[in-house]
Amino acid sequence: MGAYLRLTPATKDVLQQLYGLREETWGLQLARLAGRPTGTVYPLLDRLEREGFVASRWEADSGRAGPRRRLYVLTPKGREWVQQKLKLNAEDAS
Repeated sequence: MGAYLRLTPATKDVLQQLYGLREETWGLQLARLAGRPTGTVYPLLDRLEREGFVASRWEADSGRAGPRRRLYVLTPKGREWVQQKLKLNAEDAS
């Protein structure tokens, strides 16, 4: 774990949500699922990405109204790290 990545309650909430998802999700949806404000979630996602635990990409033009979304997913390294840190089993994923 990096020097600037602490396992806070907010971090745990976001990681549990990411771990349970099998598809990419956008930040606002993740904030809602985790019950955390976006001002907490987006900086956390940035730190997790810098550590290599989360990967992100811009949504392709979906034809829906509104701006493109940034999509996030746990990397294999991130899934393993979450399992270890949160004491989860592979079966705990939804």
